[in-house]
Amino acid sequence: MITAIYPGSFDPVTNGHLDVVGRALKLFDRLIIAVAHNSEKQGLFAPQERVELIRRSIEDSSKIEVVAFDGLLVDFAANCGAVAIVRGLRAVTDFEYEFQMALMNKTLSPGLETVFLASREAYTYLSSRVIKEVARLGGDVSKMIPPAVVQALREKLGG
Repeated sequence: MITAIYPGSFDPVTNGHLDVVGRALKLFDRLIIAVAHNSEKQGLFAPQERVELIRRSIEDSSKIEVVAFDGLLVDFAANCGAVAIVRGLRAVTDFEYEFQMALMNKTLSPGLETVFLASREAYTYLSSRVIKEVARLGGDVSKMIPPAVVQALREKLGG
């Protein structure tokens, strides 16, 4: 069974993230969606809330595990028996940062590969940060995020 990890903050998960999940499942037998906890950033949703929102947003969870983690991604990957890290790329600006991270991960764990999946055109503009900002300002984000996230944003932001 070939396992990959799709790490991210997912604060909140978007349809772009879910598109990457679906496409990664065509390449790997098992996908672990790893919700990163960054103590330097205060997220809108707590890590466990993000885990639950992702679980409620995925259609077929038989090949997917959703967990929160902190620490080095390469250590987490080794503990899970993962052979690859999946990353989505929206634009050239994403590539520079992601390429640096991929090289660092390769240095720390030479056997761990990084697989980049280019975003579908419909999702190139989507980011969790933009979704939160539009929702805060009262905009309709229902076509950009799963229904469970729409509801959770309304509850968090009061709208």
